[in-house]
Amino acid sequence: MAYLLDANVFIQAKNLHYGFDICPAFWDWLEHANQGNAVFSIEKVGTELEAGTDALSSWATARGAPFFLPADNAVLPALVRVSQWATTQQYEPVAVNTFFQVADYWLLGHALAHGDTVVTHEVPSVSAKKIKIPNACIGNSIACITPFEMLRRERVRFVSERQAASSR
Repeated sequence: MAYLLDANVFIQAKNLHYGFDICPAFWDWLEHANQGNAVFSIEKVGTELEAGTDALSSWATARGAPFFLPADNAVLPALVRVSQWATTQQYEPVAVNTFFQVADYWLLGHALAHGDTVVTHEVPSVSAKKIKIPNACIGNSIACITPFEMLRRERVRFVSERQAASSR
């Protein structure tokens, strides 16, 4: 089982909690966890991130395919199941069409195909106007957690330079 990260995990980390300038350890941990086959995302999320013109787009571009996985043969049948679920719910047609066009759909297909846990900041919603990742995960029996839950499960600790110096 691996963790598959939604685009909002990277974006909110950069903009809020773990900016490159204040918490480089978060980004180092992502790379280390990726090398240990524990944390990934998908190619379509990487493409979304690379479209920017900031430090995050540079970071995503530098990670490439080892971090942002392309779809494989196992993903396509899983997409059919996710698609069947989406079209049989009470979502507005525009919500379903939008869902099929964004990375979320592919993220769920990959997670379903490989038994991975989806990591997102999204929360479930009863709105028919947008398919939220947690709702789709529940409907497809895919594990879904927040980034903070992932960090706690993995017992990640970010140590400040002052803490590191005092423990020497």
